[in-house]
Amino acid sequence: MDIRQLFLGDQLNQEVCIRGWVRTFRANRFIAINDGSCLANMQCIVDFEQVSEEVLAEINTGAAVEITGTFVESQGKGQKYEIQASNINILGVSNADDYPIQPKKHSLEFLREKAHLRVRTNTFGAVMRVRAALSFAVHQYFTQSGFYQVHTPIITGSDAEGAGEMFRVTTKDPEQNDDKPDFFGKETNLTVSGQLEAETYAMGLGKVYTFGPTFRAENSNTSRHLAEFWMIEPEVAFNDLEDNMDLAEDFIKSVLGYVLENCKEDLGFLDQRFAKEEAIKPEIKRSPMGLLERLQFVTQNQFKRVSYTEAIDILRNSKPNKKKKFKYNVDGWGIDLQSEHERYLVEKHFTSPVIIFDYPAEIKAFYMRMNEDGKTVRAMDVLFPGVGEMVGGSQREERLDRLVERMKSKDVDLKELWWYLDLRRFGTAKHAGFGLGFERLVLYTTGMSNIRDVIPYPRTPLSAEF
Repeated sequence: MDIRQLFLGDQLNQEVCIRGWVRTFRANRFIAINDGSCLANMQCIVDFEQVSEEVLAEINTGAAVEITGTFVESQGKGQKYEIQASNINILGVSNADDYPIQPKKHSLEFLREKAHLRVRTNTFGAVMRVRAALSFAVHQYFTQSGFYQVHTPIITGSDAEGAGEMFRVTTKDPEQNDDKPDFFGKETNLTVSGQLEAETYAMGLGKVYTFGPTFRAENSNTSRHLAEFWMIEPEVAFNDLEDNMDLAEDFIKSVLGYVLENCKEDLGFLDQRFAKEEAIKPEIKRSPMGLLERLQFVTQNQFKRVSYTEAIDILRNSKPNKKKKFKYNVDGWGIDLQSEHERYLVEKHFTSPVIIFDYPAEIKAFYMRMNEDGKTVRAMDVLFPGVGEMVGGSQREERLDRLVERMKSKDVDLKELWWYLDLRRFGTAKHAGFGLGFERLVLYTTGMSNIRDVIPYPRTPLSAEF
């Protein structure tokens, strides 16, 4: 039985057995252990008559133990229940002098160097349980909504985004100039997106989604970028942009609602941590709201929908601050919006999540459907408080001639994507989808300030440890 089940069950005054790792051992009598099932530790009181001194000598922070005893209401302060331990087995010793996760405050930078052990801390235990709950909520939502999951290729011969920031996959020795063909007979890379392949399956199964790892060779060491990350990409046949916006709003509200209901203890802890961090480091202030408040801000408000052109007009006529203007001026129509612009629309102007749609074609990808004005495409971005863009999507270009024209204008190889063009030759139909970086969603939900702290083992430039 794990500690969480014990707290929720009806085992009072019964003999129980739990296993976990020692967090603290005080006065040679009070052992606090945690098994990762919940935030709370279980206090165990040693019965000196039944536990030998040899066993007690091996109880150190980090040791794995099995404790049997009676589960009772606690007579002391700080916990509601405790175990009167009658037997203790040491499952794995821990050298007290070498164990790095001592019961004291550690910096996040230090814990990244100990990523194999940091999950034993309260913060990372809470973050990873919330991450797991979000993952479950994603699959639950799409399954209950009639979607089929598609496992799209990790190794690909195409660049879905057209940005060229990809990791090449090869078996050839770079120091040998031989003419032998590479393993796949062509240049291949790690995928940056499963969207194009998901489109092919949506045009046969109707509603599909991907949820898998993607890779981007962007030499960026910021707190918001990873080289390896997970993407959620639903794709729906016969949907237009309005349907796509409806799906994105409903999906986000559903998954955040799930964790608000099922991760109350962990979110409560992270909410307190969020408030303390912003008090200590006001320069990283991400939102005028607390963590729980900004999650409820998303789940309880209808998303405001505004065109890119309307958003530009609002920003050009705005007064973001009495003392200073935007760091990046809104020079005119056609610019790519910055995070400060997006946050102003969400937090100041509309005070609700915002969906901006119909972006200039020049700043968006080749596969987005061109509007009749010839200037804008049926693209959308969902904006959240504190972070700006959370979701990006579009109605896809289903007209063969328009798609070919756009690919040529963006220098996309038509021969490489012959199969993608076939979708427009054989039974073409409107369809739409979006992409959501899973780590960015976890970052927002947990209130952490660095994306390296919401994935078990972060991959970043010059760092691929563990």
